Amino acid sequence: MLNGKVAIITGGSRGIGAAITYKLASLGADVAVIYAGNKDAAEAVCDRCKAEFGVKAEAYLCDVSDFGAVKETVVRIKADFGAAHILVNNAGVTRDGLAAMMREEDFDKVVDTNLKGAFNMIRHVTPLLLRSKEGCIINISSVSGLMGNAGQSNYSASKAGLIGLTKSVAKEYAAKGIRCNAIAPGFIKTDMTEAHADNPLLSMIPLGKMGDVEDVAEAVAYLIGAKYVTGEVLRVDGGIAM
Repeated sequence: MLNGKVAIITGGSRGIGAAITYKLASLGADVAVIYAGNKDAAEAVCDRCKAEFGVKAEAYLCDVSDFGAVKETVVRIKADFGAAHILVNNAGVTRDGLAAMMREEDFDKVVDTNLKGAFNMIRHVTPLLLRSKEGCIINISSVSGLMGNAGQSNYSASKAGLIGLTKSVAKEYAAKGIRCNAIAPGFIKTDMTEAHADNPLLSMIPLGKMGDVEDVAEAVAYLIGAKYVTGEVLRVDGGIAM
């Protein structure tokens, strides 16, 4: 399905990002994995992609909130892969706290990584997508960006902003054959959600359970293949935000 395609995945060394990377590699895509700190984890993901799926896979250390660093990293990806067809903006952080007591640096860190980081990637990867004369951008948002979540004003704001970014980019890029969609996961079993295991919202999930990282990866694969879908926000949340 994706043989000959190159996918760039941010936050691809663990959790949802790793699951997305494995899924796209299993479909034949070569993968560029961007990570923020854990080199061993990122290289382990790449090693599995090469060994199990026979694709090209490289890891790149990059702080996606840094405009210049993203530009340099995309230059390296172009040199290594020659092209790009798919961009998955998955990198994200949390710095939870009540708005009335939140530190400025905690608000800035979350917005800079989750929202500005996606913009930085889109901005610098766009020339590669245009050169390929096709493209698919998928931004990993959250149901927190749709319905809010107490104690996560920074995170919810960043994820809501990501939805606005998605829709604007979808309208700007449609004429160039580049689609842009978002996925809004609910409670997915990852290291990041372990701290919320006792959240009362879990009892409100109609399907009665948390999701798996593979559920989000399947949604990414669907949107890559959905050639007539753009500007959409696909919830993967067990029904909690319907």
